[in-house]
Amino acid sequence: MDTKPKLVVILGPTSSGKTSLSVKLAKKFNGEIVSADSRQVYRGLDLSSGKVTQKEMQNIPHYLLDVADPKKVYTVAHFKKDAATALGKIYAKNKLPILIGGTGFYIDAVTQDTVLPKVKPDLKLREKLEKKTAQQLFALLKKLDPQRSATIDSQNKRRLVRALEIVQALGKVPKLQEKNSKFDLLYLGVSRSKEELKRRIHDRLQERISQGMIEEIAKLHQQKVSWQRLEDLGLECRYIARFLQNKITLEEMLDELERATWRYAKRQETWFKRNQETRWVKNYQKAEKLIKKFLL
Repeated sequence: MDTKPKLVVILGPTSSGKTSLSVKLAKKFNGEIVSADSRQVYRGLDLSSGKVTQKEMQNIPHYLLDVADPKKVYTVAHFKKDAATALGKIYAKNKLPILIGGTGFYIDAVTQDTVLPKVKPDLKLREKLEKKTAQQLFALLKKLDPQRSATIDSQNKRRLVRALEIVQALGKVPKLQEKNSKFDLLYLGVSRSKEELKRRIHDRLQERISQGMIEEIAKLHQQKVSWQRLEDLGLECRYIARFLQNKITLEEMLDELERATWRYAKRQETWFKRNQETRWVKNYQKAEKLIKKFLL
C-alpha cells in the first residue's frame, strides 16, 4: 500500500501565536509553510491581515501570500487549487509541509478535500439582494438557514449574497461533503486562555495601528479599492474604512474593531473544536514532541 504524504496543520484563533510557532517548527523539521488565510492572499493587506514579515519568516519559504489582487474576489476554490500546487512543490523537495492559518474553511478544503457546491451566479437575484443592507441579508439567511448563519461573517455582504444564492438554488446551504483525506494529518491547535487571548488581541491591534495600519487601508483606497470592497476584506479593513469616511471616530473604531475581533476569535474556536483529531498545545515543546512522534 502507498503511504499517504504527511501534512502538519497548525490552527487557532487570531492573535494566538500560530506564526512564530510554525516558523520555529519548520526550522526544526525541515519544513516549508503554506498560509491558509483568506486575507493574507491579497497584496497590500500586510498589517491589516497580520501577514508574516520577511524578518519573521527567518528564511523559511512561505506560500500563498500576496497571490491575489484586492480588487478581485479570491475564492476557496482558487485557494484549493493553489494549495495543491504549493504542496506538490514542497513534497518534490522532500520537505515537510506545514499548513497554517485561521480560516477553517480553507483548511478543510485542503485537508478533507471538501467538495464545494456548484451553483452558478444568479445575476437577477444578486441585483435584488445587493439593494439590501448586511443586517437585512443576515436576518434573511438566519431565517432560511440558521446553521449557515451561525458561521458566516454577518457584515460581509458578498458572502451573505452568495450564501443566499445557494439557499435559493439548493433549498439550503449544504453541509459540505468531505472525501477521505489524501494526507496523513497531524492537527495542532494553539491554545490560549480567554484572558490571555483577549490581551493578545488588544496588544496586537495597538501595535499594528502604531505601525501604520490606518495608512495602509487609506493607500488601498487610493489605489482604487472601493469602500464597499474594503467592507468585504475583513474586520480591520471594514472598521478603518468607516473611520476614514468619518462614519465613526478613532475611539469608536478601535473599540468596535477590538470587540469584533474577539467575537471572530470565538467563532474560529467553535469551528476548530468540531475536529476531534486536533491536539491542543500551549507551548513549542509539546508541539515538537507531537511532530517527532508523528514523523516516526
